Amino acid sequence: MATALAFQKNSLYNKKRYARFGPGGTAFAARIVKGLNFLANQKKMVNDITSMDVDFSKWYTDIVKKAELMDYSSVKGCMIIEPYGYAIWENIQHELDDRFKATGHQNVYMPLFIPESLLQKEKDHVKGFAPEVAWVTEGGNEKLSERLCVRPTSEILFCEHYQKIINSYRDLPKLYNQWCSVVRWEKTTRPFLRTSEFLWQEGHTMHETEDEARAETLRMLKCYEDFYRETLAIPAVTGRKTEKEKFAGAVETYTIEPMMHNGVALQGGTSHYFGDGFAKAFDITFSDRSNQLKHPHQTSWGVSTRMIGAVIMTHGDDSGLILPPGIAPIQVMILPIASHKPGVLDKAYELRDRLRASFRVSVDDSDNSAGWKFSQCEMKGIPLRLEIGPRDIEAGQCVLVRRDNREKITVSLDALETAVADALQAVHDGLYQRALDNLHQKTHDAHNHEEFLDIAKNQPGFIRGMWCGDEACENQLKEETGGVKSRCIPFVGEPIGDTCVCCGKPAKHLVVWGRQY
Repeated sequence: MATALAFQKNSLYNKKRYARFGPGGTAFAARIVKGLNFLANQKKMVNDITSMDVDFSKWYTDIVKKAELMDYSSVKGCMIIEPYGYAIWENIQHELDDRFKATGHQNVYMPLFIPESLLQKEKDHVKGFAPEVAWVTEGGNEKLSERLCVRPTSEILFCEHYQKIINSYRDLPKLYNQWCSVVRWEKTTRPFLRTSEFLWQEGHTMHETEDEARAETLRMLKCYEDFYRETLAIPAVTGRKTEKEKFAGAVETYTIEPMMHNGVALQGGTSHYFGDGFAKAFDITFSDRSNQLKHPHQTSWGVSTRMIGAVIMTHGDDSGLILPPGIAPIQVMILPIASHKPGVLDKAYELRDRLRASFRVSVDDSDNSAGWKFSQCEMKGIPLRLEIGPRDIEAGQCVLVRRDNREKITVSLDALETAVADALQAVHDGLYQRALDNLHQKTHDAHNHEEFLDIAKNQPGFIRGMWCGDEACENQLKEETGGVKSRCIPFVGEPIGDTCVCCGKPAKHLVVWGRQY
């Protein structure tokens, strides 16, 4: 910036200096000033975002604000999701909804409020959520005869409904899903990652047998794992939660745990097997094939707007968002170069109309500078930029620029649709591989207590270590390391020893440990 200003302050000197070369020299000087100003503006835009290496938390907040994903509301811990952020959520929702419906699930909607007497029917469940529950005590000007809980989750509401509609094995399975918001009164909040109110989906199913319910629990976890890999371009560790970390009221909880760029875990989604505990508490029974009364077996599973936070922290860089093509509101931004010249804008609109049949496309036909447009595309994380100018039109080509690595590709307009599809797939694959490399590089093996503590202190990321199964060891490791917790007992991974990394006693499980958001 200073260089450009200094050049302009000495413009008289520069004009005299370059004027001796004729009109071309004066024009050359003007181009230098323009170029320096462009670089200065580019640098300023980047400087508006705190570097992730300097302060990852501040970098994250800068991104969600400057990319116009959300704004803060007047209620602490609640956020306004702005159009661009909500468009990302809509794409996530549509993709997941198609996957759910392909496996036979139906969408329903349950009430926002839960009577306190109903909530008390499942004691373990209530105990787990009690610190986060928001209560309604007045309606209009009158005090309510019974407090109403603002739903933190909806197992109890589904159970109340299922008790009325399940009578026979012929009524099973019930494969229901709900898209809604829930409220959990969090003490510490952060946009998308942990807010007092958030958007999510929660599946609640009932099954005739234990085997069928267990299969459903794992099937939906696999659905999440596939979605993270195939749509969000995020690899993750999947496995079972320990008894200490499982969902309140569950028999078993399974989880998907992606790693963020800085090595911190984010619980990306969970799937729970409840057994028949809720069914017994709510007296849900059905006549089985032998005409005997039985309790159905239940599952629950969910993901939330936290996934937007996962995308930001896995793929973003110091220039802004990098969105995987599967959820990007705009997959291709067309930038007309020298748009004031005849035919350029018309060609940009023509290409937009061509590509719209297969992709989400927009044209930036504003009067902002090219440099501003480039920076805006990067800030918004648009996967692919298409540049078209007079020379390109004459040559029957355009330039595609990938957001993930900024690679420029010159392609023929005759084969544009194929080239765009290939480039978008390349962006997805590049993002996934980069995230996978980060996961591998920041996963460390600990063979004993001393090694575990050393890694926790000096190496960001996941720690693989053996565990005896005693909750006391979990608590001790968390306390000694200032927050490293068991993430899951992974489905995949060979034992790396036979003794617990905490107490040295015989180990029962390989566990992935890490800090979390």
